[in-house]
Amino acid sequence: GLLGGGTIVDINNANVRVYLKMPGLYPSIAGKIVTYGPYKSVADLYSIPGLSSAEKDVIKKYESRFVVTEAAPIYTIDKINN
Repeated sequence: GLLGGGTIVDINNANVRVYLKMPGLYPSIAGKIVTYGPYKSVADLYSIPGLSSAEKDVIKKYESRFVVTEAAPIYTIDKINN
């Protein structure tokens, strides 16, 4: 599913390691994605503080693979360290 088992990733609930499958996102951009959520839309990723234009270009490359669902506490507790 959406937590990293498939090609579509839920940016509110997937942990940082899911982004290993997307070259250029891990670790820097992935860390920012999991730190600054939850998001209301995929477009919210472009408002992450400190995101460079090059990092935005990498996000754009994978944007079609991202979805947003409601953040679930069971997943958000350890999105960064897991």
